[in-house]
Amino acid sequence: MAGDIFDVAIIGAGPAGLAAGLYAARAGYKTIIIEKFAPGGQIVNTDRIENYPGIDRIDGWTLIQTMQGQVQRFGGQIQLGNEVTKVGRTDDGLVTVTCTAQSYLARAAIIAVGSTYRTLGVPGEDRFRSAGAGVSYCGTCDGPFFKGKEVVAVGGGNTAVEEALVLARYCKKVTLVHRRSQFRADKVLVDELLAKVGQKDTNLVILYDSILTSINGKDKVQSVTIKNLTTGSQQDYPCDGVFIFVGMTPNTGFLAGSVGLTDNRLVRCDPATLCTDLPGVFVAGDCRVGSAMQLATAVGDGVHAAIRLKDYLKDPDWWHMPA
Repeated sequence: MAGDIFDVAIIGAGPAGLAAGLYAARAGYKTIIIEKFAPGGQIVNTDRIENYPGIDRIDGWTLIQTMQGQVQRFGGQIQLGNEVTKVGRTDDGLVTVTCTAQSYLARAAIIAVGSTYRTLGVPGEDRFRSAGAGVSYCGTCDGPFFKGKEVVAVGGGNTAVEEALVLARYCKKVTLVHRRSQFRADKVLVDELLAKVGQKDTNLVILYDSILTSINGKDKVQSVTIKNLTTGSQQDYPCDGVFIFVGMTPNTGFLAGSVGLTDNRLVRCDPATLCTDLPGVFVAGDCRVGSAMQLATAVGDGVHAAIRLKDYLKDPDWWHMPA
């Protein structure tokens, strides 16, 4: 372990982690943010952000660079290329953050590792992976960019159904491709979807028992290739964009056995305080139970965790008090 003891070690340099780092460092706490790769997480792949309050339009990379600069300006340290492999506690109540390179001791920690979109792994997906080029993983975020256009959505769970209904508010046509003959989503959502599909002049179409086998285009998405799993037939299906809703994977594998996780590997926490079941360890952003999976809420979580952190650092017994 490093000789210095930090007031707070933040795991992850995405929007939640950087927001937490800004508030902690600005409050005068000795702060370090530890990041496996580069700052930003999923948001750096977004070329147009128009739903962040107070900013008319910005790209993900510029936003993250600005946030990183703010953290460092107030004295927060950011260490890149260092993967956290374990979180624990010493007998005297310090949090241990074990890493592949340098490891750390801190009075408290904030887990802000985010989640990763599951992909289809089909040709063209990586090439067009931005709303500007035509592939997106968030209808709420990017649906307005496709106003009046025709899009294809993929998935069959709650998120896929909810997001398809969101897209239908903006798009000229939404085709939902599902690999099964029935949806896995909650019945109330499926009923709403089918009611929309059944309306006269609906702009929603469902293709059951089907999968995408490729995403095609030149500079932008122009079509997808859809295969019917029952007949084996394939068709080239024109569209302006593709929305992929096949789930997210929290980046929390290293936490197994350290903090409580759900079956889907989301970090369990008290929603009022963002406390995990390991004293001194908070959680923020898309890796926690109950996250709205939005940029603004991830940033809000980071701020919230940093503010509650002050209560714990003043009095560790606060952790066991009612919220």
